[in-house]
Amino acid sequence: MFGRLRGLTTRIFTPLGALLLRWGVSPDAVTVVGTLGVMVSALWLFPTGHLFAGTMAVMVFAFSDVLDGNMARQAGRTGTWGGFLDSTLDRLADAAVFAGLLLWCWSVDDVWGMGAALACLALGGVVPYARAKAESLGATASVGIAARADRLVLALVASGFVGIGVDQLLLTGMLTLLAAASAVTVVQRILVVRRQLATAEPDPTPRTG
Repeated sequence: MFGRLRGLTTRIFTPLGALLLRWGVSPDAVTVVGTLGVMVSALWLFPTGHLFAGTMAVMVFAFSDVLDGNMARQAGRTGTWGGFLDSTLDRLADAAVFAGLLLWCWSVDDVWGMGAALACLALGGVVPYARAKAESLGATASVGIAARADRLVLALVASGFVGIGVDQLLLTGMLTLLAAASAVTVVQRILVVRRQLATAEPDPTPRTG
């Protein structure tokens, strides 16, 4: 869903990426700084009750996920290393966001929200692992009802609205929906990979005739 905005953000960030490259800033540096910014913002501002400020800070730093790729393409440095670094640090950033929201739920005694945030935190690691493991086995598992960007943006939008006075049930409900979507995605990927591997593996039954 939100992936359709990538074309617009690319046009916006291309001049900024070109400027940073002229200043000698590498795409990897942008990836690392952006991830650290997301983690510090989420783990500092969310638990202390600054949901709106935390949402704005996280979203600003999260744009580095588009900017670094844009810079790499402009510099002709696209490759497996950049993809590996970006994907690995994305897991840390996502974990920090949901950990920060979990701590906020704990601070306001929202037990259901804590459980939903914990489920998002755990399943947020299982979803990409299922895809990576499938690819290591020669299968593909890119299916899922909610992509990473969708889950992150929806969680941030809900936290931002709660930060400006909307009832906290909005965030609790959104975390619950995202946890359910992540669980469904894990099941979808398991079933898809099972079908692919069952088709690819030879039939062990001996044939005569």
